[in-house]
Amino acid sequence: MTAPYQSHSATSAEAAERAEPRSGTDRAKLLAMLRDAPDGLTDQEMQRWMLSSTQRPRRIELVRAGLVEDSGTTRLTFSGRKATVWRAVPAKEAT
Repeated sequence: MTAPYQSHSATSAEAAERAEPRSGTDRAKLLAMLRDAPDGLTDQEMQRWMLSSTQRPRRIELVRAGLVEDSGTTRLTFSGRKATVWRAVPAKEAT
């Protein structure tokens, strides 16, 4: 997988290039975190353990790979807004 970046931004492309060597490790950590959370986690909850600039792109990659999905539920954020709860796709369902 290639780290995502904004194609119109040279700094975004440079940041993606620098992040690529560790993005696989970060994806593995995030997937393990979600597998250990039977009720799933919101992005904000995941960001307690990973920087938001690292967590969200890795979560998006895992969704695109079919390893993480929207649980169909929401939970309130710290500010009281609804947030999607993400869950690891059970191993037998993963594509």
